[in-house]
Amino acid sequence: MISVLLSIFSLGLFIKGDNLKVGDLAPDFKLPDADGKFYSLSEYRGKKPVVIYFYPKADTPGCTKQACGIRDKWSEFEKNGIQVLGISVDSREALKNFEEKYSLNFPLLSDETKEVCKTYGVLNSLAFASRVTFIIDKEGKIAHIIEKVNVETHSKEVLDFAMKLK
Repeated sequence: MISVLLSIFSLGLFIKGDNLKVGDLAPDFKLPDADGKFYSLSEYRGKKPVVIYFYPKADTPGCTKQACGIRDKWSEFEKNGIQVLGISVDSREALKNFEEKYSLNFPLLSDETKEVCKTYGVLNSLAFASRVTFIIDKEGKIAHIIEKVNVETHSKEVLDFAMKLK
């Protein structure tokens, strides 16, 4: 069953929303984290680069590896003034369990309505977020999009790119 789910998640069958591209102003959003604190992209505009990474499902093998990679490099992201926001369609409760189980130390946001995933064009045909990362510059524009994410190297790749935007 797990291998079937992994295969499905890796297909990346997108339900395209806006066809966002590098140079576009990243759409704003307001989403809660596991504790109910709301985050919006606009709060970082003019202040710092933001990495928004969409992932299919909390506490699944690839998503766990990706999140733990960010966790392990979190101090480098903070030191360099880079905000990371993970977004999935999981409930706040599922995110809380995921954060606690793996000691995740950065915001994971719940898009249960799937509106943000639709807006960013990452909602797949199974109604999960596809694994796509957007790197947003200080002005709020999309500087880079990673559609073929390697969970093993993701945290280093996004940190290296985002550091160029400081």
